[in-house]
Order: sequence, then structure tokens, then C-alpha cells
Amino acid sequence: MNKKASLGQVSDFDIRLLRLFKTVVECGGFSAAESVLGISRSAISLHMGDLEKRLGIRLCQRGRAGFALTDEGREVLHASQSLLAAIEGFRSQVNQLHQQLRGELNIGIVNNLVTQSRMRITQALRALSEQGPGVRINIGMMTPSDIELKVLDGQLHVGVVPLVSPLAGLDYIPLYDEHSLLYCGLGHPLFERTDADISDADIAAAPAVIPGFRLPPEAQQCQQQLSGSATASDREGIAFLILTGRYIGYLPDHFAASWVAQGKLRAIRPQQLHYQVPLTVVTRKGRRPNLVLEKFLDELAVSSD
Repeated sequence: MNKKASLGQVSDFDIRLLRLFKTVVECGGFSAAESVLGISRSAISLHMGDLEKRLGIRLCQRGRAGFALTDEGREVLHASQSLLAAIEGFRSQVNQLHQQLRGELNIGIVNNLVTQSRMRITQALRALSEQGPGVRINIGMMTPSDIELKVLDGQLHVGVVPLVSPLAGLDYIPLYDEHSLLYCGLGHPLFERTDADISDADIAAAPAVIPGFRLPPEAQQCQQQLSGSATASDREGIAFLILTGRYIGYLPDHFAASWVAQGKLRAIRPQQLHYQVPLTVVTRKGRRPNLVLEKFLDELAVSSD
């Protein structure tokens, strides 16, 4: 056989022949390998001949004296074992990449949600951190409009916004409803009065702080019943003004709860003066696959159970 022959690029066919060769050696010969490989002895012999031609090396002695590797055959067997082990290691590493969480999660959230008792966002972030300690989580607190625009242009992977006017390029997944009540602060003329003693006219006459951000129709109707004397760009700004004792205004009940417990805020006629705002998780339609984002969304779904 031509000892000067050299093997070029290793093809899939070469690898299949090397696997067959390794199996034949492990079985101790062609006959014993028939049942393992599921092919006839003659087919095995043909494949072995093909491999020897491709390598330019005599791999084994076969005949009446039995099956035995040549010195070159033992070297090829050792090299084959290393090659096949490397291929299996490569396959395992790639498969593991599909299970490991790596990369970043850029999330935009409207402010003052951390006090929400239904801590679905917190629970999902905790699960993501536990399962992917190498994941970098970047949170930005911003207005709903900014969140939607940044999700659209890819600066954010996901956002949490109130559902007001859905944009065509985004998917909105319901999260939970946020309950808002009308409040006044300690020192306000209405603070010490009973709900039964506070009329619609009293409400309409009281200076109020109006949000400068978009709201659903139900919330807008409630705000229109107030006498807007001040505006605020977010809920924290609304709280600042209500706590002066000079203004009334709507706040989420979970956000106001600590001040209510301290006796600094009180809800005004909560049975009548309230509204719900649906909060949603927003992602871009047609987004590229992202294991970190999908895991976060899965955990949000689990936390709703």
C-alpha cells in the first residue's frame, strides 16, 4: 500500500468510517461487529478497505489467523479515539450553551412599582439571577413612552408599561392591574373630614395635581373631575405635592400605603374615587431569539400562578 499517501480534509464520510473501525476493534473482528453495526461481514470488509485506501495505511490483518491490528492500525485507533472524543466534547459544549444563560437583560420599568405587593417582576428577576449568575441585568426607570420607543429600536429587550395606546410593532403581555385612589395629605382641609362629609363639589374645588403622562380612558375621566392646579411627570412627583397638604391627587394604593400607615396620607371616598390601570410586559414583535429574555418571560408567567 502507498505509504506516501496523505489524508486531506477529514470529511463526514471519513468520520463514519473511523467510527466503524473503532467498533470493529472493540468487538474484536468483523464477525463479532456484524450485529453491533447492523451490516454484513462483507459490507464491513468493504468499508474497512475504503478506509485503508483513504488513509494509505494497512490497518489490520484478517484471515484464518484472526483479526489483529497492525502497528499503524494501533496508531490510527488512538488518533481516532482522540478525534471522536473531541467531536463528542464539541457537541456537549454546544448543547450546554443552549442551557446556560449568558449575556444581558436590558429592562425598562415605570417608576414606583417596587412597592407592588404582587412582586412578579422581583420574583422573575430573582429566578433569572439564580439560574444565570453570569447574566448582567440592567434596569432603567423611565416614562412609558420612552420604554416603548427603546423596546422598538432594540435599546431595551423588554419593558413594563401601563396599557394605554398599544403600538403596532410591540407585543403586550398582561401583568396585573394597578389600583389607584384619590389622596390628600396631613394638613389638607379634607384630611380630618369623614368621607360622608366630602361632596363632589368639595372634590372639584380642591387644588389637584394632574399627571403629565398618558393614562387609559377610565383614569382620564377620573382626572377630569379634578381642578388641575399643578402637574407632575411621574407618580413620585405627584406624591411630593400631595404630601405638602395643599393638593389632592391619585396615586397607586401600594405606593401610598407606607404614608397612609404613618398617618401622612388618607384616601378620599375610596369606594367611589378609584380606577384601575392594566400593567403589561412589552416586547418587540419579530424579535430575534434571546434565551435570557425568554427565561425572564417564562419566570414572569410562572410567578402569576
